[in-house]
Amino acid sequence: MALINIKHILLGVSGGIAAYKSAELARLLTKQDFEIRVVMTDTAAQFIGPMTFQAITGNPVACGGIDTEAENAMGHINLARWADLLLIAPATANCIAKLSCGIADDLLSTLYLAATCPVYLAPAMNHAMWMKTVTQTNIQTLLKHGVTIIGPETGAQACGDTGMGRMSEPEAIVGQITFKRGYLLSGLKLLITAGPTHEPIDPVRFISNRSSGKMGYALARAAAAAGANVTLVSGPTSLTPPTNVQCISVETADQMYQAVMERVRNCDIFIGAAAVADFSPCSIEPEKIKKTDGGIQLILQKTRDILAEVANLTSQRPFTVGFAAETHNLETYAKTKLQKKNLDMVAANWVGKERGGFNCDLNALEVYWQDGEAHFEMMEKNRLAAQLLVLISEKFHEKNSTKSA
Repeated sequence: MALINIKHILLGVSGGIAAYKSAELARLLTKQDFEIRVVMTDTAAQFIGPMTFQAITGNPVACGGIDTEAENAMGHINLARWADLLLIAPATANCIAKLSCGIADDLLSTLYLAATCPVYLAPAMNHAMWMKTVTQTNIQTLLKHGVTIIGPETGAQACGDTGMGRMSEPEAIVGQITFKRGYLLSGLKLLITAGPTHEPIDPVRFISNRSSGKMGYALARAAAAAGANVTLVSGPTSLTPPTNVQCISVETADQMYQAVMERVRNCDIFIGAAAVADFSPCSIEPEKIKKTDGGIQLILQKTRDILAEVANLTSQRPFTVGFAAETHNLETYAKTKLQKKNLDMVAANWVGKERGGFNCDLNALEVYWQDGEAHFEMMEKNRLAAQLLVLISEKFHEKNSTKSA
């Protein structure tokens, strides 16, 4: 079912501290003109009251087990038929385990089995629970069943720990749902690069930069959620590869070049979000260089320009989007890069400022193409990725329409 037709969203809330975020999620979805009905587990109702959701959505809230009076009219079947989309946020480890095994011991898990509409889950749990083998096995089972997983993210958790397992922010979840509602990337093949590269000097040291890979990973995650077939070529990062994405891990600029050129002629859109090193050492010492009083002399050579080579392919050239991270003269450098490298689009952002840029969860972009530009204010990178992909898909389809005219 194409999400372009969704009007009714059934929001399932399971029992975790992240349930407080679900109220904001319901509010944002209501603002997008979706009709929302909420189903809560008994444990969820201990974290946030049903009256909160009723006030936000204007609809009664179903809680806990199956209502015997409602079931005289097969209420859970009617709710499942009503829904165009089932969104469970937060989806706790317990909830995920039950759904993956087909256990239906309360209204929410019963609705999951009865639903024939698309199902989205936004996991939320302690990072140790998320990384547990059985949880990852359950996630893979749900993916095989056609469930879309949004998040989780890395960040501070209620228990005081920091790690993967934090529920995606409501804005990011809504961004993915409303983006997929347009379904503009359905069936398209996207090749995305992300992260830094490491250019070795000796077995211990290397040249690199401050890129965390978060923007490229957010783009890959959002593109997959929007129906695209995504391949992510990633330099060294500490990030967990997005679900529903083929991830190719590389280390050096040359390895990234080889991985991209082997695959680029088989993609529709190429997004070069990686911060590829511009230079690499001419020679790599086989043993660790020892500290000396006189220092060392390091001779560098230019690396191959992946983005320019892709943009200047003479056959099977994809729609090509580059990134430009600048400390000054942002617009001038970005527009120069757009023209000099023959790009279809360039997304430029400041680095070295107080907010946004490298190794940060927030970013802002100035986007340029041949006859236009757009501004994206400072926001969370997952949300920014979804909005940028809407623009990319629009310009991609415009270009293809012009070619076929």
